[in-house]
Formats: sequence, C-alpha cells, structure tokens
Amino acid sequence: MASDKDNTANISLIEDFRPRLRKLIEVEFVLDHLNFLDNDNKDLIRTKARKESNLKAVDQLIDTIIRIRPLPNGWFREFVDALSAGGCKHAAIYVQDSPPCPALEAENDNCVRLIELLSPSLLEMKTTDVCLDCFARGILTPEDREIILAECKNRGNMGGARELLRRIVRFPPGWFSIFLKALQVTEHPDLFKELTGESPGDNLIEPVVGVSDEPGVLMAVNEAPGNVDHMVEEGAVEAAENSFLPEQETLNNSVISMHLDEPSEADAETAGCVAAAAESPPKAVIVLRDYQMAVARPALEGKNIIICLPTGSGKTRVAVYITKEHLDSRRKEGRPGKVVVLVNKVPLVEQHYSTEFWKFLKNKYKVERVSGDSQLKISFTDIVQKNDIIICTAQILENYLERAHSGDDDGIKLSDLSLIVIDECHHTQKGGVYNHIMIRYLKQKHKNAKLKKEQKDTMAIPQILGLTASPGVGGAKKIEKAEEHILRICANLDAYKIMTGNLGENKKEPHKKIATAEERKEDPFGDVIKGIMNAIHIHAELNPTCDLGTQNYEQWVVQKEQNAAKEENQKVRVCAEHLRQYNEALYLGKTIRMWDAFSFLDKYFDEELKKKVAPEDEEAIIKTDTERFLFTLFKDSKVKLQELAKLPQFENNSLAKLRTKILHEFTSREKARGIIFTKTRRSAIALAQWVQENSKFEEVGVKACHVIGGGGQSVVKPMTAAEQRDVLNKFQNAEINLLIATTVAEEGLDIAACNFVIRYELVTNEIAMIQARGRGRAEDSSYTLVAGEGSGVAERESVNEYREKMMSKAIDKVKKLDQEEYEKRIKEFQIQAIMEERVRTTKKKQKGMKKESPSKVKFSCRSCNKPVCSGEDVEIIENMHRVNVTPQFKELFIQRENTSLVKRLLDYETNGFIACKDCGQRWGSMMLYRGIECPCLHVKNFLVMYDEKRKNINKWSELGIQLPAFDYAEHARSVAESSEDEESM
Repeated sequence: MASDKDNTANISLIEDFRPRLRKLIEVEFVLDHLNFLDNDNKDLIRTKARKESNLKAVDQLIDTIIRIRPLPNGWFREFVDALSAGGCKHAAIYVQDSPPCPALEAENDNCVRLIELLSPSLLEMKTTDVCLDCFARGILTPEDREIILAECKNRGNMGGARELLRRIVRFPPGWFSIFLKALQVTEHPDLFKELTGESPGDNLIEPVVGVSDEPGVLMAVNEAPGNVDHMVEEGAVEAAENSFLPEQETLNNSVISMHLDEPSEADAETAGCVAAAAESPPKAVIVLRDYQMAVARPALEGKNIIICLPTGSGKTRVAVYITKEHLDSRRKEGRPGKVVVLVNKVPLVEQHYSTEFWKFLKNKYKVERVSGDSQLKISFTDIVQKNDIIICTAQILENYLERAHSGDDDGIKLSDLSLIVIDECHHTQKGGVYNHIMIRYLKQKHKNAKLKKEQKDTMAIPQILGLTASPGVGGAKKIEKAEEHILRICANLDAYKIMTGNLGENKKEPHKKIATAEERKEDPFGDVIKGIMNAIHIHAELNPTCDLGTQNYEQWVVQKEQNAAKEENQKVRVCAEHLRQYNEALYLGKTIRMWDAFSFLDKYFDEELKKKVAPEDEEAIIKTDTERFLFTLFKDSKVKLQELAKLPQFENNSLAKLRTKILHEFTSREKARGIIFTKTRRSAIALAQWVQENSKFEEVGVKACHVIGGGGQSVVKPMTAAEQRDVLNKFQNAEINLLIATTVAEEGLDIAACNFVIRYELVTNEIAMIQARGRGRAEDSSYTLVAGEGSGVAERESVNEYREKMMSKAIDKVKKLDQEEYEKRIKEFQIQAIMEERVRTTKKKQKGMKKESPSKVKFSCRSCNKPVCSGEDVEIIENMHRVNVTPQFKELFIQRENTSLVKRLLDYETNGFIACKDCGQRWGSMMLYRGIECPCLHVKNFLVMYDEKRKNINKWSELGIQLPAFDYAEHARSVAESSEDEESM
C-alpha cells in the first residue's frame, strides 16, 4: 500500500517532467487504460483534446490526477502501465524516474528537431509503405497504424505522413535509426540522404570519429581501415579529441575503450547510454576538396580573407570547416570562441542553419539562428551569450552593436565575437549594412594600433571571413578602376588576401547561347493602350519626353506624380498613377502574354472601383471628374482589349522563342531541371501560369512554379520564407522541374543543380550574370539569354561578359601585388573609408532628428488633401510601427478586410487596411497589438507638411522628427474605462 509520502513523491515526479510529458503522451489511447479515473473526467479530457489540443488535454489529465483525493491504491503503477499500453513508452520511462542520460536526451531532442525542420520534404514519403514498415519494426502501435492509414484515406498521403511523423517521435530513443531503415527499405533514397547527409547503405552507427589522412576530411571509424578494436589500440582517445563529438561524448568513447576489458558498474551504465545514443542520427562529416582546403588555409592560421569561388563550389561548406577549426583551437587554448554568420536575406538564415552549420556542428557546439522573421521575443544579446554559433541577418547585429555604442547594457561589442563570417561579402560597400559593421571594425583596429604605440590595453577584434562568387568591378570601364574596386572591398573587409581556387575537373561551365527574337510587326493591343495613354496626356496637359512602355517613361511619370502631390494638383497626380499602370501593362504585353497585361489592368481598375464603394452604413465615397474620365476611358476600351488579347497571331516573338527553348530542353534531356530568371514578380507569376496552362509543356513533363522575393515594397504580394522553402524543397525533390524566378534566386539561396538556365529579357550587372549562370551546375548544362531584337538586352549582356573578364584580370593583379604594397594600398583605402564615414555621420547628425515638437508636422491624405493629423498624434510601437489611436482619427477612415495582409507575430497581427473615408485612398493597416486595435500609418500614403513645405516621404526615417513612444499601459487603461462606460449606458 502506497504511503502519502510515496504519493507526494510520485506526484512531484509527474510535475517535474510535465514539459516532457506534454509532448510524449497521446491522451486518447492512455485514457482507455486508466481505470482509477471516472468517466466524467475522461470525457472532459477527451473534449479538451478534440476542441483545443492534445497538449492542453495532457495538462488537464495531469491536473485531474493531482486533484484526486484520496488517491486509490496502485494508481501510480496503473498510470505507468497505461502509458506503456497506450503507446507512450517514452513517457513511461520519464514517469518511472528513469530518464535517458543527458547526452542521449539531447541527441534524441536533436532527432525530433531534425524531423520538424525537414517535415516539408518528409511529407512527400509513400506514407502507407513507411507506416507498415515502421509498425513491423515496433515504432508504431496498432492504434497508430490504424489512425495513420485512416488519415491517408480521408486526407491524402500528406495528411497521413504528418500523423506518422507526429507519432514516431514519441517513442523512446532509437526510433530514429529504425525510421531511417524504414525509409531505406521503402526506397526513399532522397529523404534518407536529406536526413543523414549520406546515401542509403552506409552504416548508421558511428561510435568514434577519427581523422583521415586526406586534408580536410573527418571520417567515421566504421569507414576507416581496420576495425574498432584496432582504433582503440592505436589511440582512439587521441582521435576522438579531434572529432565532432562534444566533450562529454569524447569521454564516453574513452569509457567504451575501457569497457572492452573489464567494465565497472558505472562504466557499464555510461556505455549503455552511448550505445543507445549510437542509434540516433549519424554525425555528419565535412569533406573538403583540394581547392577548398587551399583557399581555407590562411583563415585556419587566423588571418582575415575573402574566399571567391563560383556559385555551387562549396563556399559555405568551407566556412563551416573554418568555423569548427576556429572554435576547436580556441577551446584547446582555453579561450572563449563566438562565431556570428551574417547574411543579407532572411531565407538564407534558415538555409545556412539547417543545411550547413547546425547539420555539421550541432554535436559539439550550440548553434542558433535569428532574423527579422523570428518570433522569438528573446534578447539577441542573450542568444549570443548562450550559443557558440549564431546565424543572423546583418542588420540585427548592427542594431545591437549600435546599442552597445550608445551605452545600452543590452548590446553587443565586437570584442564579444571571435569570428565574423560575411556571406555575399561583395555587398560590403556603398554604405550598406555590412559596411557599417566593418567600419566599426576598422575604427577599432586603427584605434588599437594607436593604443599599442602608447603601450595601453587594446580591445579584441574578431577574425573576418568573407564569401563571394563575384566581387564585380563596380561599373569600372578600365582595368585600373576594376583593380581599385577589388582592393576597396579587400580594404573594407580588412582581408590579408583574396583567395580564388583552381577547380580543375570540378569546374562546370554551362554552354552559353543567345536566342534573339524578331521585333513584332504588328501590336494592335499595345496600340490601344498607347491611345489611352495619349488621351490621358491631353487631359492632364502632359508632354512625355520618352517612348511609352520604357523604364525612362516610368521614371518620368513617377516624378510627375510626386510633383503633383506636393502641388496638390489632384488631376495630374491621379492621371500619373493611371499612366504608371498602363506603362506596366505595355511592358507585360511586350514580354508575356497580352492576356496577362489585360488581366493586370482589369484587376487594377476593379480594385480602384472597390475603393470608391463605402462599407455599409457609411457615406458614399466621392469620385472626382478626373477619376470618372479615367474609369470611363478604360471601360470604353475594355472589350476591344479583351478581344485582341485572345488573338495568338499578335503574341510577342520573345515568348515564342522561350517556348521553343523550354520544349527543346525537356525533349533532348533524360531529366531536365531548369530555372528561368525574369525581371518582375508579376512577370514570374504570369510566366508560371503560362507554362501551367499550356498542354504542350504538360506533354513533355514540365512541372513549373514561381519563386519571388519576400520584401514588401512591391504591390505584388511577396512570398514568405516558408513558401519559398516549400517551393525550393519541391524543386530539390523533382516535384517541380522548372523554376520561374526573380533575382531572389540568383544570389545565395541553395537551389538544386540545374542543367539549363534561361534569362528572359533580363540583364542587370556582371555579378548577377555570374550568379545566375552558376545555377547551371549539372553536367552538360546550358545558359541561354532570350532577348527581343532592338531591346538592348543582348548588347548589355556582352558588356557584362567584358566586365567579367576584366574582373578576373583585376583579381589576378591584386593577388600578384607584393604583400607590402598590397597592405599599403589597403591601409590608404581604410583611412579614406573611415574619413568618409565621419563626414557622412556629421551630415546625418545635422540632418538628423530635430529637437522640435512633432506638432509642427502635419499629415494630409495623398489623394484628396484632406487634413488627417499632426505629428503629436502619432506614436511608435517597438521602434517600428507608427500608430494613431486618437478618437478624432478614428472618425476619418474606413476599415476593410484584406486576407492577403494577414501577418501574425507574438505581440501583434495585421488583418486589414484603413482608407480615407472621403476618397478611398489607403492610409495603412489595422494592427491588433496585445489586444488593442491600433491604426498603423504608412507614410508614403500621406503628404507631409513641415517647415511650410510639402514633402513626399517614402520612409518614416526620412521625416527627421522624433515621435513619442506608444504608452501601452495608459492606452489599455483608457480602452478599459471606455468599455466600462459603454456597458453602464
């Protein structure tokens, strides 16, 4: 009979392991075996699971058990047995106070995390086959099998896969290697490789890691010559010290070697833990090729370098190796090591984390990632302190460096870091965020030199490692200027050398072709649009100075719109807005289908008309004479445009060339996989639709999808990082074999090797050309430029080719410089950069935040010029969102739902927009911040009056006036009081 003391101890045990139990218990199956709970309590728990979540149901189960008084005899044994019988054996292990050792527990957590990270790919498994194999191997219960198969039947393969993954991770450690075996047996080599980094058939157990004779290679013992016994005799402990295993695991391996003789009880327990740990995922190894090891060597000696290798040649893998060696050496010397990996795009944070740094270094070092998309509301300073390697966007580090510089305790200093890795380091110029960080570094370096002369203490600065596929020439026309550009980048990164590699047989250069399309002889669709635009010119008394449908015209009409807004000339402003849309339609008609151009215009006018329709119970929104003229103009031409858009004989010839090229690639290759780069998000989406709707492409096996950027500047809805990852995973797994992308896919993103790359009516600079071409990494790949005759695209491509050759010559010249001469020139550029930064800072302070009352700033509607508010009405949330929560402002706008705007983070969400009650002009979004509705203003939608001057401002940072911080407590109190007043009425 259990005593009260035993019951108290058992309840305390359950409470202590509650966080683990919440993840490991499936209440539905456990309840069937719990007889000491009455049916009413069971029904309540089941309802909680069904209506809310299993996690909350587990909490209710534990709370219910704790509340029972008196507890019946044998309740604890029954609870443990119920967990085991209900398929929750891992939970039963914890409840019996027999949790895995810390090393095994951490290893199992890593396995679970890996499954979560790679779940988008794993959902594509053949679920029924994997389920039956996992059941046969004992990591699924009969109930699990029934539910997974039912889920497959009712919700499809992916629904079943999601259920399978949710259930296998609840099993005790060892499930991962069994799951890998199931993937191997059911013929999932790609998924196996994604989880392990190895091909199926390799031994899944890696008891000890040794060092191979080949430089830059770490290999498992079971891959090395001889057997484990031989390795132990020849010094397994020494080999383990250089391994990927953490210190604790290195010790455990030495314990295994003692266990081969005569184990003690303690040794046997530890060895058992390690033996079980061997069932978890294999430790990934880093293998560097000769050219990679050659470029890494100076960095391994602690020197700052730039590694310049082509796209797809393994720059990031080299950086991982250098990071590991850097941390290893500092650990051996008893010095702290801290590595920050900087990237310039949010998707690269997750990519570098999951596919490189965490994958290879997770067993020895703590790796974490942070970006603007992160929902972790934890201080970046804490993350840096608690981890060894941090992957983040550069702006986050710069923000915290600035905090420290301003005296904030919650900041980061350069001396806190021992190595900074800068990805796509050619951006370290022209005042970019990389350059801001490096200017701080250079200032401290030169200050240290002065302190050293004065025999004073210096401040530690980190080692710098820059990565790039192409530093470019910075617009240089002569080799001397190109050389200067390379030297400036080397100076900005304080590089001892710029390292390039001879790839030899590993170099894969695609065959280059230019496909020129004849100019369209007739364009009746474009002629109608130009006729509309000329009618608008006459109405607004505008005289364009450039051809319609060009970039120059776009710039001209934007300038006209901005000037008209300042002058409160609504007639010209509205006409200029419409002319921009027609100009975009002309571009789409020239490059994509006429139907895409028509659909774009039709959607634009449909949305504009909706703006003029007030919500129920609101006064009608007024249309001006100019707006009526513009709406009528499109309406009168709409039918004609619609008819012309359906006539294939007038389609542009560039599209015909593209069609021929795609069909050739997919009919001449056994497995075609390619990327088409295009200029705008809208054209990428339209091209993807064109491919998907064309039956000829379907016949040859083309499966296309678009991938576009995640920034919010464009009117086209951006892709989230998760959506980008999903598309790229499908491309990796061959569910998609043709990507249509904007320049987001040119730089940095890890995209599967392609055997053809097409740039469609797109030329930027030599860096983008090199990076786009580098996507064609497969054997016998091709790189094609499709361009219209007379467009100038082919000519600009030739200029880029010339610049690429000039860049290679310039890099060679820089490498051949005498080291003393090189360092002299580098120092001159660094001093110049520091002086230029001081001048910029002085000017910025002069133009910076003025110590004047925000009430001097007035905001009016950009469309109808109605006065809206003053600066004193606007407050800042989290130094980011400008909101106006005054009752007066609430009377001036209408609120509309817009599901495409929905964005949810930890403290706030946006789910609609606000617009002027008089004219329908959008003013911003409605944000729900910690339960309070806050109208959030977008300054570009307002005309700003300051110093008796009207200004067009696109960013709040351009305003130059310090606005007050949002007082959440005060506003929450006034909202509560207002609610109480309403209730009492």
